[in-house]
Amino acid sequence: MVLGLVAGVLIVAGLIGVVSQVLPGLVVVLAGVAVWAIPRGDALGWWIFGIAAALLVLGTVVKYTVPGKQLKDAGVPGRSLLLGAVLGIVGFFVIPVVGLFLGFVLGVYLAELARLGSSAAAWPSTKHALRAVGWSIVIELAAALLMTAAWIVGLVLA
Repeated sequence: MVLGLVAGVLIVAGLIGVVSQVLPGLVVVLAGVAVWAIPRGDALGWWIFGIAAALLVLGTVVKYTVPGKQLKDAGVPGRSLLLGAVLGIVGFFVIPVVGLFLGFVLGVYLAELARLGSSAAAWPSTKHALRAVGWSIVIELAAALLMTAAWIVGLVLA
C-alpha cells in the first residue's frame, strides 16, 4: 500500500515534469512504476515495468524523430537547431521552467535571422520550431500517460 502511494506520487511528479519540462518526466514516471513493480517480484509487476520501459523508449524515439523530421522538411538547417539547443540550455538556467523553450525558439530565430538576413524570412522557421517543441511535449505526455495507464491496469489486476 505504501509503495503504491509512493509510486503514485512519483508518477504524478513525472507527469508534471513532462508538462513543465523541469524534470525528466518519462524517467520519473518509470521510476514510479519501478517502485511499485520491482518489490512485487511477480510476473505482473515485471510485465507492467517492461511495458512502461518499452513505452519510455518508444516515446523518446518518437519525441525526437517526428519534430526533427518536421523541422527538416520545413527547411530549418541543423546549425539553427544547434544554436536553439545551446540557447535553450542557457535559458533553462537563466529563467527556470520556461527558459528552455524561450532559449530554443530565440536561438532558432537568431540563427535564421543571421542566415536569411531579415526578420520576415526568419519568422517562418521560428514558427516551425515552436510547433516542433509543442509536438515534442505532446508526444512525451502521451507516452507518460500510457505508462501511467499500464501502472493503473497493474493495480487493478493485482
